[in-house]
Amino acid sequence: MIPWSCLDTAKIPGGEDELRLMQRGAEFSIMSGSTELMNSRRSGSEKDLARLACARIAGRPSARVLIGGLGMGFTLSAALAELGPRAQVVVAELSPAVAAWARGPLAHIVGDSLSDPRVAVHEADVADLIASPGAGYDAILLDVDNGPGGLNREANNRLYAAPGLGASRRALRPGGVLAVWSAGPDRDFVNQLRRTGYAVEEVQVRANGNGKGARHVIWLATPT
Repeated sequence: MIPWSCLDTAKIPGGEDELRLMQRGAEFSIMSGSTELMNSRRSGSEKDLARLACARIAGRPSARVLIGGLGMGFTLSAALAELGPRAQVVVAELSPAVAAWARGPLAHIVGDSLSDPRVAVHEADVADLIASPGAGYDAILLDVDNGPGGLNREANNRLYAAPGLGASRRALRPGGVLAVWSAGPDRDFVNQLRRTGYAVEEVQVRANGNGKGARHVIWLATPT
């Protein structure tokens, strides 16, 4: 079997943990410690995050979408395929290294998404963009860490706690949707969404996108 090799490392902004970009043949992985955050061979659920959210706003030709986490660009490319030519997609990527990898060793995976005129990439915490005045998004897509129950960066908890969910609710336009990816179910988080004023649909998806692979969860939350 081909061994893994480390292509690059980078500190996670605001913390001591380290990200590692790994390669094994044609397969790439981004790791934090012993936790795999994303893998180039398992992109199905990240794409489903975009497809499910964009289906909720399909009738909006000038939709404005915020994606939290660039990763390997799977959610971004899937969103662009669903959205019309007048849409705007804002991507928040906290790590400058991940943004650089997307333009460098992962460019063949990311494709031309980053050069699409509908796209603006901000090297920033998605929570800050959500809280910015006049945010006005039709959809907010969060794929941060491994979901609310699998945080590798403690500061990301503010996205999933009541204040962060309230900020997302205020940042959504009427009829908008908050879509959250998770590595697994989390009943406490569902209850938190409901307490914060959302109606919630939970969808189980597969990591590989072909009916195979690990079961992941996507929550589609709409303000009530």
